[in-house]
Amino acid sequence: MNRLRVYAQLVRLPNLPSALADVCLAGFALAAQPPVGRLVDGFPFDALLLLLLSSACLYSSGMVWNDYFDLEQDRRERPFRPLPSGRVKPGEAVRLGAGLMAAGAGCAFVAGRVSLWLALVLVAAILAYDGWLKRTWAGPVGMGLCRFLNVLLGVSLAGTLAVPWALHLATVVGLYIAGVTWFARTEARQSSQSALQGAAAIMLASLVLALPLPVRGERAASSVLFPYLLVALGFLIGLPVSRAIVSPTPSHVQAAVKRCLLGLIVLDAVLATALGGVAGLLILVLLVPALALNWQKWLYAT
Repeated sequence: MNRLRVYAQLVRLPNLPSALADVCLAGFALAAQPPVGRLVDGFPFDALLLLLLSSACLYSSGMVWNDYFDLEQDRRERPFRPLPSGRVKPGEAVRLGAGLMAAGAGCAFVAGRVSLWLALVLVAAILAYDGWLKRTWAGPVGMGLCRFLNVLLGVSLAGTLAVPWALHLATVVGLYIAGVTWFARTEARQSSQSALQGAAAIMLASLVLALPLPVRGERAASSVLFPYLLVALGFLIGLPVSRAIVSPTPSHVQAAVKRCLLGLIVLDAVLATALGGVAGLLILVLLVPALALNWQKWLYAT
């Protein structure tokens, strides 16, 4: 049991539901619109399950590689983590990260050819971010690209990426995460107010970019609640973000980052109402395990 706890910390288990929400978002949108259509009997639930497993494995592998490449920095700033504390050896982390990536690609392979190619590109993006990009100005862009590809992994359920709203939807999620990543870059120490303001502006831009989504999809599938839910989400994440900007201490910034990460599940649910109707709010069910895991003091999300 103790080893399982260590691995749960290593893969940032509290954040895993957010990766699943990206795939569920695409699944709901496809179920409500062409080319899959509204016939439940014809929906590829088996492929959806495979892509959920693929996304979970790839996300978890990214967290493992993140800590592997950050080992020296974490020895100074976060010595309690599994790798710097010695509870997980570097070689063990390499085997786990590679195994999770292989499992993620394998699930995508069974789901379909387009899914496999998306998974392989996502693997490359994860390694590029963890191994290099995160230490450069392009770090937030790299993380946003990973989430962009994760949404497209869900879109690959259709057997094609030639879906009218696919790139728009993935860009909204990717831009949001780019902003969150920028916001969290210096969460372990005093942050710059101007940097936090810039990151907050990126997150706000992603919500504004989401507004035309119903026009991209089939109008009949969109919920009239969508714009109001989007504004409510803005307040949900805006309040802790504002507090962090006013007082950019590690505790305030980390609290805002945690709210923003949970907010991604809400964002996915809200976006699903734009393309799949009010049923898209079912994605909020993923908040239950996310919140339950975040309340465990022995786990951490950032």
